[in-house]
Amino acid sequence: MKSTRLSHLRKGGGILAGVAASLLAAAPAFAQAAAEPTVNKGDTAWMIVATVLVLLMTIPGLALFYGGLVRAKNMLSVLMHVFYCVCVVTLIWVIYGYSLAFTGGSSLIGGFSKAFMAGITPESKAATFTVGVAIPEYVYLAFQMTFACITPALIVGAFAERMRFAAVVLFVPLWVTFVYFPIAHMVWYWAGPDAIDAAAKVLAAATDEAAKTAAQAKLDEVNADSGLIFQFGALDFAGGTVVHINAGLAGLIGALIVGKRIGYGKELLSPHSLTLTMVGAALLWVGWFGFNAGSNLEAAGGALVAMINTFVATAAAALAWMFVEWAAKGKPSLLGVLSGAVAGLVAVTPASGFAGPMGSIVLGLVAGAVCFFFCTTVKNAFGYDDSLDVFGVHCVGGIVGAILTGVLVSPSLGGTGVVDYAAGGKIAEYVMSTQVIAQLKAVGVTILWSGIGSAIIFKVVDLMVGLRATPEAEREGLDLTDHGERAYTS
Repeated sequence: MKSTRLSHLRKGGGILAGVAASLLAAAPAFAQAAAEPTVNKGDTAWMIVATVLVLLMTIPGLALFYGGLVRAKNMLSVLMHVFYCVCVVTLIWVIYGYSLAFTGGSSLIGGFSKAFMAGITPESKAATFTVGVAIPEYVYLAFQMTFACITPALIVGAFAERMRFAAVVLFVPLWVTFVYFPIAHMVWYWAGPDAIDAAAKVLAAATDEAAKTAAQAKLDEVNADSGLIFQFGALDFAGGTVVHINAGLAGLIGALIVGKRIGYGKELLSPHSLTLTMVGAALLWVGWFGFNAGSNLEAAGGALVAMINTFVATAAAALAWMFVEWAAKGKPSLLGVLSGAVAGLVAVTPASGFAGPMGSIVLGLVAGAVCFFFCTTVKNAFGYDDSLDVFGVHCVGGIVGAILTGVLVSPSLGGTGVVDYAAGGKIAEYVMSTQVIAQLKAVGVTILWSGIGSAIIFKVVDLMVGLRATPEAEREGLDLTDHGERAYTS
């Protein structure tokens, strides 16, 4: 289904002006009618706000959410891990990360044509999802940078309170380079709607067999200039695979390799400040509107769909977790409500621009219940020490959201459907089984790439600097042993 594969709304890389120009040159009549994509100041302003909101998710949101969940002696350690992720990934992103994720090269990884931000200026443009509409490439680069920053920061919660800071310092650059950038490229890189639309119009305007053959070849070439998972036809509006399944599985691998905390299962390893965790969760929810609604790349209707879905799915998941926990344990906990809210945010992320509000409520209810089950029953049955339930919330919630996106995008269920740019921007034919299979393939590739890649990187880091803090350091707390500071003085 070539046209369906072309159709899926994704975050695109920069508009391939050279491709479009060559197509227009092949059809002079069309070239005269075509217009250069324009930048709207409202879209630009919205994307600047959305970018800052995603940074808010990480620092202070995620940092405080995680920090409150650990013991007081490890508070600063977690804050340091999260803050370090933001700083180091920011620099890596502008040096070579953006280029690897969002330029052509292969279906698995981009190239270095934009390394050190080569060719990127205040005037250069990046594609949106509307033909003829662009945003400044600087703001697109910065927006995607915040996604790259938060993803490894999510991972550190899985092995909190026992991994050496030196190991985190080495792990994060390696992981984003060999795991995050390739998956981001596979899921989100494509030629953009303008290149597809231009190629399709040249094909439609062709009058003889030779011209049609050449135009079809060019359309196929534009279609092939995309990531592997994108070519599957998989939908991921804001990062269910790229961010959450990716980080959640890496966290589980890390927790298994590093081993359990001293006293796990024998001593009470309770959060030291659920108040801070509440503040962090609230900041996550606020920041997530930038994450989801910003992924529309325009201040338009798609952003509104993502916004309302981010409200209702989160609320539904929080209540689902609360009531299931109440029934199972006899009391509803604040930690449970907050965990459910995050599970809902995770699950709605890939579906936020595709599902309808009622479908998002169902998605939130399912995610809250399923993630509760994994964070309690499954975790206890297998006995792994995922300190802050990164796997149970992010990987499992991401899988639930990714798969159900293929169902909830259905127009008959209130979803938006998918746009076929090769057919002039019309809604493509929807076949649920085909779409769900594409979603399953995306989940499978992400699990394999992240699982194998993360395991190798953890082993390499262990050989180079050692992953685990000494028992003495762990008992004393990583705040003092790694950083020489205390979070609290009294």
